[in-house]
Amino acid sequence: MADTSSNFIIGGIFFFIVWLIPIIIIIRSNKTTGTEKLAWVLAVIFISWFAWIFYALLAPLKKS
Repeated sequence: MADTSSNFIIGGIFFFIVWLIPIIIIIRSNKTTGTEKLAWVLAVIFISWFAWIFYALLAPLKKS
C-alpha cells in the first residue's frame, strides 16, 4: 500500500501549482500594467481563486 504521507505531499504540491497558474498568467499578461495588474493578482489571492476568470473576461476593456 502506498505511503499516505507521500500522497499527501504530492497532492499538496499539485494543488499549489494549480492554484498558482492563474496568478502566473496575470503576471505574464500584456493586457494590464502596473497597479491594475497588482489589483488583479490581489483579487485572485484574497477575494477568490476564480477571480482570474473575470480577469480573462474584463481586463482587455481598453485597447492600448
